[in-house]
Amino acid sequence: MINAITLGMETSPAVMNVAGPILVALDRLILAVFVVELLARFVVYWLNFFRDPWRIFDLFVVGIALFPATGGLSVLRALRILRVLRLVSMVPSLRRFVGGLIAALPGMGSIVLLLALVFYVFSVMATKLFGPAFPEWFGSIPEAADSLFQIMTLESWSMGIVRPVMEVHPLAWTFFVPFIIATSFTVLNLFIGIIVSAMQAEHEATAIADREALHDEQESILNGIRALRAKIRSLRDERITNES
Repeated sequence: MINAITLGMETSPAVMNVAGPILVALDRLILAVFVVELLARFVVYWLNFFRDPWRIFDLFVVGIALFPATGGLSVLRALRILRVLRLVSMVPSLRRFVGGLIAALPGMGSIVLLLALVFYVFSVMATKLFGPAFPEWFGSIPEAADSLFQIMTLESWSMGIVRPVMEVHPLAWTFFVPFIIATSFTVLNLFIGIIVSAMQAEHEATAIADREALHDEQESILNGIRALRAKIRSLRDERITNES
């Protein structure tokens, strides 16, 4: 978190004029701490280090900052802010959230393919229907797809595109309304459904793992209690035998 604050402050010329050397020194100190931490993990895990994707993620975001930030690689200085993403690997709730998003990627890929097919079909239709009258919006398939993307996001779609088109083609609403329903209100909401489903599955998996860990702990405690009772019973029987 301190690293995120310092990297943000370095973007302010006024702050750099006042405390530039301090911020640079603090940034290098924090980077050194990150490097030492990674080296310690290498020592502990050795070859198993690369079996954990979060450790690989940390290695990537820290390793970027070790490249020389001069010449053609000066753009890498801007990528130092990626070190802030290490918070994701450190906070369990964020890790579960990202894990849910990653689990949703296959389903999201299918929706992207479906959305691409819908866009292609409607782009071809829009080019055929409205291209001659509005070549700047629907003159070709790429231009039509760009205009339809604006309509899908509902950004100035009515006054900016649809109403001018309807002045020439009064029945154009029969094309645009189904497109908006099919994309904005249907396909895009499928993204939300898949993400929510993946988040719920991730949460249930975490809950099951916690319950299993609690059950194992309770079972271990019960086994210890049983062993203690058996030991007490054995000592009691031994004492009764000695007394008799």
